[in-house]
Amino acid sequence: MERDRIAMSQRELSRFRVIALAHDGHILVKEAARQMGLSPRQASRLLARYQSLGAQGLIHGNRGRPPHNKLPATLGQQIVELAGNTYAGLNDCHLQEVLAEREGIRIGRETLRSLLREAGVKPKRRRRPSKHRSRRERSPAKGLMVIWDGSPHHWFGQKGPSCTLMAALDDADSELIATFFTPHETSAAYLRLLRGILRKRGIPASIYQDKHSALKRNDPHWSLEEQLSGEQTPTQVGQALKELGIQPIFAHSPQAKGRIERLFGTLQDRLVAELRLAGITDVETANRYLNRHWIRRFNRRFRKQAAVNTSCYRSAGGLDLNRILAFRYAATVANDNTVQLGGLVIQIPPGPGGLGYAKARVEVRQHLDGSWSVYHRDKLIARAAATPLKEPLRSRRYRRDNLAKGAHEVVVLYPTSPDLKPEDIFPRQLRGHIASA
Repeated sequence: MERDRIAMSQRELSRFRVIALAHDGHILVKEAARQMGLSPRQASRLLARYQSLGAQGLIHGNRGRPPHNKLPATLGQQIVELAGNTYAGLNDCHLQEVLAEREGIRIGRETLRSLLREAGVKPKRRRRPSKHRSRRERSPAKGLMVIWDGSPHHWFGQKGPSCTLMAALDDADSELIATFFTPHETSAAYLRLLRGILRKRGIPASIYQDKHSALKRNDPHWSLEEQLSGEQTPTQVGQALKELGIQPIFAHSPQAKGRIERLFGTLQDRLVAELRLAGITDVETANRYLNRHWIRRFNRRFRKQAAVNTSCYRSAGGLDLNRILAFRYAATVANDNTVQLGGLVIQIPPGPGGLGYAKARVEVRQHLDGSWSVYHRDKLIARAAATPLKEPLRSRRYRRDNLAKGAHEVVVLYPTSPDLKPEDIFPRQLRGHIASA
């Protein structure tokens, strides 16, 4: 008899693994909520549905159906305009009262708060309760959390060139999963590190990381598209994590990710000495040494036993990792059916029936091998030869008070790593703000 199959998204499958651990008593509901990026109350709801309905309970019953009490779009837009103009500066509760008294608009406070936050209207005052800080216990099972970071250092001695060691380890047993040397801590380096994790172990439930510009949007600007969607577009690495269903967890201080900081302390002590003893003075030879000998020896010496003998890694089989782990750029096809990015010109061949793609919006991706692909409505329509990988620019937008008539906002462009040289930066001409670059 064929077993029933349940179609799940990557996020639902990740939640299934975490909820199963909570159901079996291996982790607390509070820890499960943190791994899934949810509140403990919502995690309890998911656990109750899992206990009564099994895996089917993790799939929302209203999927594909609009809510019956959905706020009309026109009314929501009217409220946002009033909050930003006529009633600017009012807190959420006060605004709710004023809308009912003066405009005849009755809306719940939480609905109003959600509407304003999604539209990018910040609260008048943020109230944060005092936090109790304590030691973070290890994740009980492998694959629940992976920690990664980069460490710039003189790895080949003080007289040798400075470079960055990228590393990822499992939080449950401190197993060093992947590591390699690279000139700088960049988006490409993190995508390569993620590829190593997926190939060696699979897809983890979450990744613990700092707020490096390659990992987290640190600019306060919201484009019009982001305001409409209610969230900022993630970085290049963040988009790959989102597509894979990996929950990013950001550390607020170096001490919060102490395990990988201690790892780098150990490596700066032991690895520097072993590279010197082996006579290794270049990055390429050092990376071969790491993969063939050193990682295995390090794990044999320092790996610990996980509390639960269960793996929460999900298989990456069947996923197009070459497409997921790539730089993404939105572009418009020119009248001559070309796409131009910086100094690169990609010619798009005729489509079905000899039709062209002029004026069409397409997505251009540069893969980790340097090659280029152009997609239109999720369909591959063109390829281009490989070019050197370069770090995409980010933009930070400033607005001066009391702008004179005809004055413009000031857009400052900067790479995600301050040590990059101009030739290492992707010179794409920018129109406004690039949220994902």
